Amino acid sequence: MDEDKRHEHGAATRLVAAGRRPEWTGAVVNPPIWRASTHLYPDMAAHAEGPRYNEDGRFFYGRRGAPTQWALSDALTGLEAGAAGTVLYPSGVSAIAGVMLALLAPGDVVMIPDNAYDPSRAMGRGLLTDFGIEPRFYDPLDLTTYTEAFCERTRLVLLEAPGSLTMEVPDIPALARIAREKGALSAMDNTWAGPLGFQALANGVDVVLHALTKHVGGHSDVMMGSASAGEDLYQRLRKRAQSLGLVVSPDDAALALRGLRTLKIRVEQETSSALEVARWLSQRTEVARVLCPMLPGAPGHEVWARDFAGGCGLFSFVLRGGTRASRNRFIDALELFGIGYSWGGFESLATPVDPAPMRDVMAWPPSGLEAGDRYGVRFSIGLEDPADLIADCERAFARMAET
Repeated sequence: MDEDKRHEHGAATRLVAAGRRPEWTGAVVNPPIWRASTHLYPDMAAHAEGPRYNEDGRFFYGRRGAPTQWALSDALTGLEAGAAGTVLYPSGVSAIAGVMLALLAPGDVVMIPDNAYDPSRAMGRGLLTDFGIEPRFYDPLDLTTYTEAFCERTRLVLLEAPGSLTMEVPDIPALARIAREKGALSAMDNTWAGPLGFQALANGVDVVLHALTKHVGGHSDVMMGSASAGEDLYQRLRKRAQSLGLVVSPDDAALALRGLRTLKIRVEQETSSALEVARWLSQRTEVARVLCPMLPGAPGHEVWARDFAGGCGLFSFVLRGGTRASRNRFIDALELFGIGYSWGGFESLATPVDPAPMRDVMAWPPSGLEAGDRYGVRFSIGLEDPADLIADCERAFARMAET
């Protein structure tokens, strides 16, 4: 699709057409899977010219990809208004690490939200400190303390919305604007909403990251991450990823492209089902609070409604006065929810939520909850019938009440 026209079409149309350049697909619908480590040159003149160029669409060596990976990168770039290119990584965590290692140097300060994805927090305390980079954890809901946390060495702010596990929705445009005013870059983990639900670059963010493992893959059978940015930052990300030898397999890229085609209808169905389950949970006496920003009246709903065009099937809820044992009985009693990490696949999942040990500056339980309202559950709602999921939860609450 012509680059000047691809943002003129609706999201569903762009998802169908994205990355399907004729020179990469030929006469077939999908880009073929190009499995190749070695790219051959026709003669020595072409061999000598090869290192002069470093861009998708030019063969060089397998680490720089081939049409299957290029098609996926091109498709993802076309979904992000303001992006000049997209770098692929072997996992979402690899994408986060790749971005940080590309944009930070020894002596720099990186600001990480206190409610961030736990591997991001662990990266701040481990990998980055090993390289002489100082992490500072901040409350993304408090713009005053956030602004005061900057110093002359702050180079990067990590953003995430909603917050991992507890689903707080910060003012991303304001956080990104303040970072830019302070001379720092911002990188947002936008896996929850994705480009269909939130346009990060258009809202002032410098780099947008996705765990393609989740919604884009959509079938719980591929690990991958991505980072998209404007031209200058894209080139920095690309060169650092290449220096680290990061590459994704063409087979995995093909799986991600397959998932991309049905992304919109899957996310819309999961979102609709999640809202139905969340509304039901909000009426249960066993539940102290439903942490689902798409739900009217839930924490963060106003900011979500202002800034976001969509959501997904991931949300959490806090049990009223529950114990770890009773929470575990609830999860164990579920029959239609698997117990496992990740989310965004076709199957529903449940994982325990206990953020207190992972917080430095944000209190848990938050204001409005009792001290005993500590333990929760995170649901990833899949493509099952929501009435069946609700019935499953009702049985699990009954089992939880048993002594």
